[in-house]
Amino acid sequence: MAPPLFILKDVHLTFGGTPLLEGAELTVSAGQKLALVGRNGSGKSTFLKIAAAIIEPDRGDRALQQGVTLRYLPQEPDLRGFATTGDYVVAGLTSGDDPHRASYLLQQLGLTGLEEPARLSGGEARRAALARAMAPEPDILLLDEPTNHLDLPAIEWLEGELKRSRSALVLISHDRRFLETLSDSVLWLDRGRTRLLAKGFAAFEAWRDDILELEEKERHRLDRKIAQEQDWLRYGVTARRKRNMGRLRALQGLRKERREQRRVLGQVEMTAAEGPSSGKLVIEAKGVAKSYDDRPIVQPLSLRLKKGDRLGVVGPNGAGKTTLLNLLTGALAPDAGTVRLGANVVMVTLDQKREALDPETSLQDTLTGGRGDHVFVGGQPRHVMGYMKDFLFSAEQARTPVRVLSGGERGRLMLARALAAPSNLLVLDEPTNDLDLETLDLLEELLADYEGTVLVVSHDRDFLDRVATSVLAFEGAGNWTEYAGGYSDMITQRGHGVLAREPLEARRPDKGQAAAREAAAPRRRLGFKEQHALKTLPEEIERRRREIAALEAKLADPALFAADPALFARTTEALTATHDALAEAEDRWLELEMLREELEGQA
Repeated sequence: MAPPLFILKDVHLTFGGTPLLEGAELTVSAGQKLALVGRNGSGKSTFLKIAAAIIEPDRGDRALQQGVTLRYLPQEPDLRGFATTGDYVVAGLTSGDDPHRASYLLQQLGLTGLEEPARLSGGEARRAALARAMAPEPDILLLDEPTNHLDLPAIEWLEGELKRSRSALVLISHDRRFLETLSDSVLWLDRGRTRLLAKGFAAFEAWRDDILELEEKERHRLDRKIAQEQDWLRYGVTARRKRNMGRLRALQGLRKERREQRRVLGQVEMTAAEGPSSGKLVIEAKGVAKSYDDRPIVQPLSLRLKKGDRLGVVGPNGAGKTTLLNLLTGALAPDAGTVRLGANVVMVTLDQKREALDPETSLQDTLTGGRGDHVFVGGQPRHVMGYMKDFLFSAEQARTPVRVLSGGERGRLMLARALAAPSNLLVLDEPTNDLDLETLDLLEELLADYEGTVLVVSHDRDFLDRVATSVLAFEGAGNWTEYAGGYSDMITQRGHGVLAREPLEARRPDKGQAAAREAAAPRRRLGFKEQHALKTLPEEIERRRREIAALEAKLADPALFAADPALFARTTEALTATHDALAEAEDRWLELEMLREELEGQA
């Protein structure tokens, strides 16, 4: 068997008196795809920096096979000293590397290579760093959260690129689908130590839960043993002190073992403070449209959001997802159409940039609004220290300014503040950013149990599959279509996932280019079946409404159930089926009418 390419052995590291790593180990073989997982704060990023020789551990061995190349993607890349992103990426190549691959990767990640580093957003800087790490096609790639700030088309492209790559991977990510697609093994970093599972991430959580269950049983057994020995110590040692000093030393050993056991970090205790019940209709949009600089963000869109619905919004970066949220919630006025919020709607919003957090305000004052030491959760006071503990913050962090919190901690703080306020409509813009897998689990459970309505923008496919009852997808040129179910259901109905937006020059061609394309490609027209459906659907809709009225009139007879229960049941079933048929006909007519208007506008 070939020797491993890379080994970390018996790594120890202590920060501020608390051991972070205690004997952690990592072995990487050629072509291996390894997921490095663990709770936020467990030391994953630090361990990866040790592997990349950026941090020196207190103790441990690091061995890289001679001639093996290794590249590392940091969470916060430094592009200082480079004139453009292209220069930065090319500087990472060696003499034998293909410079065209650098250009290809930049293009696929939405960059031209001409961007000035000083003008880049954090997301653009990370995409440039990802291109730099991948361009040499190294033997080993160490990737710390590579999907952060990527949209769905880029995430799915990156999955395919890494799956085809010959490079071995050590991958940190909170994106379940990404890990399941890529990993063939999992390294779990837990309480300073590492455990290896020689299977992909899909098998990890059941394996982890089995281990934790066994540990809890062993802890319970140890507690009972200590209790028995303490009982012996209190009542039996006086008469037999000399003969039982060995047993006493054994008890001291058990106590020491119990003290040194490191418990699993606590779990977030997450509940949403629900407000008064909203009406059945929560949001109704009719013909809503919005454009900026002649670029359509939303073409005429009609949508009804009812109580209990959980609508996911998906699309590439720049498609206008946040603008669409603002239109649907009334925060932004449309150019055309109307938006109506239902009765008793109490809305709470979580923004994706965490802009609502003041970086200089302390964690405690952020939660209390600077008013004392109590948080009002659903209108009821709770001591801020107890509420902080629910979201895994320690008492020592109460006076910590927001600016020193990690991305995951800021995400938990935003959730803590948002969920304290009473609501029956949650509007969540990228709520999963920087949350660890366990916190994501709890957020998913909370949203599944939430009796109100949820409107959520996310690039996390697994999260959408678990949470959404329908998905509103960007179709290009400002058009949006609603699909029943989660993200995977959308793909089944649509035939593909979220596509990248056209590049700017393709969206704004000069007149000569537009004329050439028109001449080269036949204009889309409504087919015969579509034209026939447009003509006949209004009549069908009216017929369904008459049928519903007749069935409702029959069920309104108070004597029907007593006289003929079977007829009552058949009539009720017929009413439900007719309502479904009416909704289907109305949706189909609206879809065809919007298509007709779009095609006529292109004529």
